[in-house]
Amino acid sequence: MSVPHGPTPAPVAEPHTQEPGSDKRDGRLSVCTKVCYGIGGVPNQVASSASAFYLQLFLLDVAQIPAAQVSLALFGGKVSGAVADPVAGFFINKSRRTGSGRLMPWALGCMPLIALAYFFLWFLPPFTSLRGLWYTSFYCLFQALATFFQVPYTALTMILTPSPRERDSATAYRMTMEMAGTLMGATVHGLIVSSAHGSQRCEDTVHPRSPAVSPDVARLYCIAAAVVALTYPVCGSLLCLGVKEQPDTSAPASGQGLNFFTGLAITSQHPPYLSLVVSFLFISAAVQVEQSYLVLFCTHASKLQDHVQNLVLIILVSAVLSTPLWEWVLQRFGKKTSAFGICVMVPFSILLAAVPSAPVAYVVAFVSGVSIAVSLLLPWSMLPDVVDDFQLQHRCGPGVETIFYSSYVFFTKLSGAGALGISTLSLEFAGYEAGACQQAEEVVVTLKVLIGAVPTCMILIGLCILLVGPTPKMPRQDTSSQLSLRRRTSYSLA
Repeated sequence: MSVPHGPTPAPVAEPHTQEPGSDKRDGRLSVCTKVCYGIGGVPNQVASSASAFYLQLFLLDVAQIPAAQVSLALFGGKVSGAVADPVAGFFINKSRRTGSGRLMPWALGCMPLIALAYFFLWFLPPFTSLRGLWYTSFYCLFQALATFFQVPYTALTMILTPSPRERDSATAYRMTMEMAGTLMGATVHGLIVSSAHGSQRCEDTVHPRSPAVSPDVARLYCIAAAVVALTYPVCGSLLCLGVKEQPDTSAPASGQGLNFFTGLAITSQHPPYLSLVVSFLFISAAVQVEQSYLVLFCTHASKLQDHVQNLVLIILVSAVLSTPLWEWVLQRFGKKTSAFGICVMVPFSILLAAVPSAPVAYVVAFVSGVSIAVSLLLPWSMLPDVVDDFQLQHRCGPGVETIFYSSYVFFTKLSGAGALGISTLSLEFAGYEAGACQQAEEVVVTLKVLIGAVPTCMILIGLCILLVGPTPKMPRQDTSSQLSLRRRTSYSLA
């Protein structure tokens, strides 16, 4: 699963409300509409999951780009996705309604472009001198376009129906489909390219230090990319056919609430929000580093390359299955108590770096999935409390939620970009040889540090900040319920 986790909705107008005395069933959504809406979010999760686990390995060992250029590509892509989040919200908010609605044209229009960008992200061009620029450009384009899709898509929940219960149901369908997409992405991609990185690849090579890239390997990655890219037009067609954007009959929200940059300056001074953001800057970056380097670690720092696909699948399955358990723990024992579940993976990650054997790796994969689940669920559970606490103190108008969510996503994406960029650059300093079957001992040690010590330190720092930080005051139930639905539309597992 890619840690990221879902972009925030665009700052759309307040959802329309039912006229007094109207039939409650007027806003009811059919099962077909909910399923089609949920299917619309599958492609982004499929693509994000596959790239989170396998893109770095592809760039280093198949495209054979120097680690410094890979660092630049990963950093640039994550930054472009972060910057695109508020930019998308701004332009979508300024756009006019068409015959298909105001949000649907943005979501559907981005889909074919994302599919093309994703395919060329895994395509091996015939030239070698400018490959770094090629992959940097397409990764930045993919991340920006994916954000421009996700922003209107998640915001669409608010104007599908005036019924809060039906919006809740539609959100549940979306989350379920996105979980399935997360599993499908890494699984399908991994199954297709698994033979490209097996132990047999180096055993059959005369020069194991730098084997040439087989055309079959490049073809396998193109096939995997094409399969994932095809999910965009297929799922987009179902989204278009099954979901109709309803007209927004409410008064426009322009001129009300806070200006984005003014609101950002005010919200960034709110102590509970600062504590939450800074803590999860470290925690989310740790999760992304753990995910990104697991495949490289198994390939070059241990003899577990034949187990990579199984390990990735176990991480994702355990994360999905443990999510309902963590939701119960959050309600039963509290959110800060549940945060200790994140550090469960710490001793096991260190154990894997010290004893890289298959049994240990499978245990670590299962425990890591459980910890990743709570690390993804917890911030989206705590943000509503922070927003309510801010509203109780400042009584700001509409739009403050968008500021909190967009700024949180922006900062966490930037932290992931920095962590992945710096950590990949460390491989360059260690002497990583692109495409080589056998790496230097310094590279092996660096990979062990990146899979064990680095995530451990970042998780512990993040937990300390979270636990000692101020706790937001809990508002009355009737106050918080007015905003809870819109926040839930921002949650995404992957």
